[in-house]
Amino acid sequence: MLKLFLLCTLAVLSRADIGEEDDVLVLKKSNFEEALKAHPNILVEFSGRQADDIVNWLKKRTGPAASTLGEVAEAESMIADNEVAVIGFFKDVESEGAKAFLNAAEAIDDVPFGITSNDAVYSKFEVSKDGVVLFKKFDEGRNTFDGELSKTDLLAFIKANQLPLVIEFTEQTAPKIFGGEIKSHILMFVPKAASDFADKMVEFKKASEGFKGKILFIFIDSEVDDNQRILEFFGLKKEECPAIRLITLEDEMTKYRPESEAITADNIVAFCTLFTEGKLKPHLMSQDIPEDWDKNPVRVLVGKNFEEVVFDPKKNVFVEFYAPWCGHCKQLDPIWTKLGEKYLDSADIVVAKMDSTANEIETVKVHSFPTLKFFPAGDEHKVVDYNGERTLEGFTKFLESGGKDGGAPAGEEGEEDDGIDVSTPLGLV
Repeated sequence: MLKLFLLCTLAVLSRADIGEEDDVLVLKKSNFEEALKAHPNILVEFSGRQADDIVNWLKKRTGPAASTLGEVAEAESMIADNEVAVIGFFKDVESEGAKAFLNAAEAIDDVPFGITSNDAVYSKFEVSKDGVVLFKKFDEGRNTFDGELSKTDLLAFIKANQLPLVIEFTEQTAPKIFGGEIKSHILMFVPKAASDFADKMVEFKKASEGFKGKILFIFIDSEVDDNQRILEFFGLKKEECPAIRLITLEDEMTKYRPESEAITADNIVAFCTLFTEGKLKPHLMSQDIPEDWDKNPVRVLVGKNFEEVVFDPKKNVFVEFYAPWCGHCKQLDPIWTKLGEKYLDSADIVVAKMDSTANEIETVKVHSFPTLKFFPAGDEHKVVDYNGERTLEGFTKFLESGGKDGGAPAGEEGEEDDGIDVSTPLGLV
């Protein structure tokens, strides 16, 4: 259900199918369009957005993209009241530069914008000519735009400077981290309560200076309970921290691990330089091969034995990629076990599973749990995605048809997955 906050005075709806909770309308798929028609100016909460974000978004949608700052006090108040604020200094607010600035302001919801032509404001902030200044309560304190006044260049400037050189991962910062333009992130897992935390931060921040706009530097408190799933995602335990990892959030998530675990600015710079030059190999996690991996109806795969088993040219291998904490996977488990028992004595069919939170394969990318893939016998290393019913009958029909009934070549669109999406680490917190 969706909670609906009215921007206007909350009116009593005559339609009985739109209920309220604590003076907030509760929307469902069935009444969503009706509510939009009844209330043109509404704010809908879809997730854990913060109050400041909601206020900034609301101001942008109900007022001008940039507030007019006619006095020094107004500019000072905007800067003092916000973590980040952007002010355009334009003697002619109808100029092409000013128009580009306002277009950029309309495109960003989470940062307040102001515009001024007042001489006293220019003087107060030591601005001698038209331009744009980003004010912030961290790092340099302010950044002055020195490029061509275009919407594209202004947006790039703002997005590159609105976050600290080093940012802590929290529930509040997560949307900015994962919603930003920078898709390469280096993470330092460190307990904030450690005696050498400040020293580690000095080294980490020093290293970040040369990669501004290229790599986002993030630190994660490894002692916080809510962060343990993220440590697990990177194959770490809090006893192993401090530790450094790097991840890219492009079409496919790829993780990297430095050769040296020593957290020094020189080591981090060297690691990031190799990454930007394309000289790093991905870090793939793997558990050790269990002694009894092939003793049960469902074979247990890990990174170290995966290719040997699934690409055996004489075997047809059906694999469930799962997460131990996934509810959908737990529901599937008894059915998958029965399937393994059914084909236990088969000469050419193998039913297997792999914990994808602890094992990674370069040739197979898992985006949701559970993911089911079929590896038919032969030397071609084909992969078929299973998109049929998750029933013993459906799986049996699929296997007996050689992976054709209920399957699709890997990468093709299939039936919508109702599992847990892990296409970004946000799905893990």
